[in-house]
Amino acid sequence: MASLFSRERLLGQSTRSSLTSTTTTTTTPAVTLSPLPSPFGDLTPSLSQTDLRDTAYEIFIATCRTSTGKPLSFTSNTTTTTPDKSSSSSPGLNGSPSSRSMTSAAASKMKKAFGLRSSSSLGLGGSPGSGGSGVSNGGGSGGKVKKVMTVGELVRVQMKVSDSDDSRVRRALLRISAGQVGRKVESMVLPLELLQQFKSSDFTDQQEYDKWQKRNLKMLEAGLLIHPHVPLGKATTASQRLQKIIHNALEKPIETGRNNETMQVLRGAVMSLANRSTDGSLDSCHWADGFPLNLRLYEILLETCFDSNDESSIIDEVDEVMELIKKTWGILGINQMLHNICFTWVLFNRFVATGQIDNDLLYAADCQLVEVAKDAKTTKDPTYAKILNSTLTAILGWSEQRLLAYHDTFDKGNINSMQSIVSLGVSAAKVLVEDISNEYRRRRKNEVDVARSRTDTYIRSSLRTAFAQIMEKADSSRRASRNQPNPLPVLAILAKDVGELATKEKKMFSPILKRWHPLAAGVAVATLHVCYGNELKQFILGITELTPEAVQVLRAADKLEQDLVQIAVEDSVDSDDGGKAIIREMPPFEAEVAIANLVKSWTKLRLDRLKEWIDRNLQQEVWNPRANQEGYAPSAVEVLRIIDETLDAFFQLPIPTHPALLPDLIVGLDRCLQYYTSKAKSGCGSRNTFIPAMPALTRCAAETKFHGVFKKKEKPANLQRRNSQVSTTNGNNNAFGVPQLCVRINTLQQIRTELEVLEKRIITLLRNSESAHVSDFSNGLAKKFELTPGACLEGIQQLCESTAYKIVFHDLSHSLWDGLYVGELSSSAIEPFLQDLEQNLMVIADTVNERVRTRLVAEIMKASFEGFLLVLLAGGPSRAFTLQDSQQIEDDFKSLKDLFWANGDGLPMDVINKFSATARDMLPLFRTETETVIERFRRATLETYGSSAKSRLPLPATTGQWSPSDPNTLLRVLCYRNDDAASRFLKKTYNLPKKL
Repeated sequence: MASLFSRERLLGQSTRSSLTSTTTTTTTPAVTLSPLPSPFGDLTPSLSQTDLRDTAYEIFIATCRTSTGKPLSFTSNTTTTTPDKSSSSSPGLNGSPSSRSMTSAAASKMKKAFGLRSSSSLGLGGSPGSGGSGVSNGGGSGGKVKKVMTVGELVRVQMKVSDSDDSRVRRALLRISAGQVGRKVESMVLPLELLQQFKSSDFTDQQEYDKWQKRNLKMLEAGLLIHPHVPLGKATTASQRLQKIIHNALEKPIETGRNNETMQVLRGAVMSLANRSTDGSLDSCHWADGFPLNLRLYEILLETCFDSNDESSIIDEVDEVMELIKKTWGILGINQMLHNICFTWVLFNRFVATGQIDNDLLYAADCQLVEVAKDAKTTKDPTYAKILNSTLTAILGWSEQRLLAYHDTFDKGNINSMQSIVSLGVSAAKVLVEDISNEYRRRRKNEVDVARSRTDTYIRSSLRTAFAQIMEKADSSRRASRNQPNPLPVLAILAKDVGELATKEKKMFSPILKRWHPLAAGVAVATLHVCYGNELKQFILGITELTPEAVQVLRAADKLEQDLVQIAVEDSVDSDDGGKAIIREMPPFEAEVAIANLVKSWTKLRLDRLKEWIDRNLQQEVWNPRANQEGYAPSAVEVLRIIDETLDAFFQLPIPTHPALLPDLIVGLDRCLQYYTSKAKSGCGSRNTFIPAMPALTRCAAETKFHGVFKKKEKPANLQRRNSQVSTTNGNNNAFGVPQLCVRINTLQQIRTELEVLEKRIITLLRNSESAHVSDFSNGLAKKFELTPGACLEGIQQLCESTAYKIVFHDLSHSLWDGLYVGELSSSAIEPFLQDLEQNLMVIADTVNERVRTRLVAEIMKASFEGFLLVLLAGGPSRAFTLQDSQQIEDDFKSLKDLFWANGDGLPMDVINKFSATARDMLPLFRTETETVIERFRRATLETYGSSAKSRLPLPATTGQWSPSDPNTLLRVLCYRNDDAASRFLKKTYNLPKKL
């Protein structure tokens, strides 16, 4: 038997209550058994457990006769002479070799192999439970010793058989043996023989006799009619006759005994059925070897190996008891394979029945199942396969009921039993699949790893169940904390609980399950990841805005995912694929993506509102220079305040990704500010808005100064304006007046200044963010406004230019276009224009921010010199200049420069010289002789247009780029020359009129 077990464990000790007398009829078990239903089948008719036990004991007693065929002796309760050890050839029920001391019993090979703890209440030496050898006064041969309990007596006590029943059976067996010397017990039908040995007078009362008779008759019915070893087939006459006798006897007891006609008929029918065989053998007798009757009887015998006073402990004498039990194989039709499967079930069932607390029994069943697995591969017997299938299915069902939700089954108190239960379940499943399943046999065995597959199923099932439970718990916790401040969302609680479950799984269960599944922890966390991911996905679909609850959940989910992935990676270090398969089972939660999307939605909402605010407020903005001391628009103050608040709100969001999402926010704010600057300059015009269209060229009529003195002064033709908007921009009381334009300039400059402050504040906010890292500050561009600074500069430039040209060409048109050099120069000098211009410059000095004031003044100076040249070169027919006028023109030019120089308090002289260079270069032409100008014009034209201009000088195009060498510029000097030679040249060459 020791060959059945490959492992040994230390023996545990257990003290049990000892029996006080070998004559005790019954014993009270310490544990109330709750066994599983037998997998061997139903034994209809109603044979009780007591009926089966009594028959099993009778079979046991009958098969334990000595091999010499000597009568079975009855062991009395008196002292006896120690028998000669050499006189007995085999273990028996009398006081011979089957009697031994507790010292030898403790050395049970089977218990060592099982690692089962010792039981010392039932001993074979001295008094029960003494553990001694039983010797009282000398141990010599033939000396008087106390009576010792034989193995047979031990079995009687274990099976709770009374002394009277035992004595009766023994007497019957002695009579049978005496009457049938040499006949094997296997060739007898024991219930029939017993019925023939006793009458009602052999019992203390009629009721006991009736009960005994019915039991034997029902046993004959069960063994020969209901569960026959050989199918009844054509034996209908004998079976019908036997069924009628039994039926009548069960209703009205028959008279038993050897010389009874009814018994003779019964014997004939019984032996006719019992002696049938499938192989034609004549000495075969089948009455108790039909399935499942034989297995149920054998199961009862095997259960005698357990101490009746300590139901979870195997007796120390198990080796001897097992040797005697095996003698019943001949009658019961048991072989080693059936013994292995039955004993596996008995061990397993005893573990279950005794409260699942003795892991030694579970370990022993697991060891025995190893032998069953070997047997399953060596036989194709259909009956065995059926028994194997039902037994292993029962074991597997019980095991999987616990393993499919092992988190509910095991804790620190019983975790040690988990390994054996998993081993049982996996082993049972492996045999069922590999050795019983026809489908599996048709497939290549390397295609299925049963152990890994089943373990995988256990892990996933149990964790799904555990997840559902903690989800319900999280929901309850949420409801309980509903009235508390800032209660955690359900999924945030769930994420924490799932993380704790994963940690528990890794520490407690995965080390055990890893024996059958190398990626046990990885499968566990992958399952949890999917379970939580499904809930999170539904949550994400339901959120539309960034709320504190949403962020809490997403952050908790992100942390959970990191923890689960870490466990999976650590568990997969030694796997073939490095854990790729497990990681593929864990599609990312994308909590950061969800947070990012919510932040983007939050950002977009804020930016859309800001843009709407800009549109609404700029429509109402009056650009009042007295709105504040700094002279910029209140709307700019408000838009900067909103941006500041938006940044504060962004960094107050409880998200872990401020640095990553900040650039998107800054880009959006940048675009809003750019939009504000574009709206601030919108409608303010540009240089071309205010530059007048040049009048057509005319020639001057030569007149004497005398006549000129008395000639009526003509007003110049109104120069055509470029844009109808000019007519709407008059005065200072509208949004486009000079003071309002100055406020717009100040506003854009203020935004430029505040951007620097904003960018520094963003860095400070970022440093204070919990999620910021040093690397987040390495790229400063990510925190800067890129569009707005350029837009502000461009806007300031456009507004300065527009303001300058508006002042010179629109607001001061009366003193420039309508007054300067119209008629006699002496009465139309530049002084009025300079006075008006100076007043505007004073307004600008008081209104415009000093950081952009110089730029605006420079633009006004540029416009003034351009206007001065336009009067000289495109002033229309009302203007004409003589050579003598050149001095006044030069003096006026100098006065214009001096205005901007302001005795050193104005613009730098190099700036003035730069912007006045074109006008300065043009002034010498006005004192140059007409013939010289004409000659220069001819050469310049020929150089420009080539030889084609020799025959006829073409009219040069007006470019507006004035230059002493430009044909159009020279032509215009001639057009405005109050000289006869110039007038004739123009009339002859181009036929220019005197008037428009």
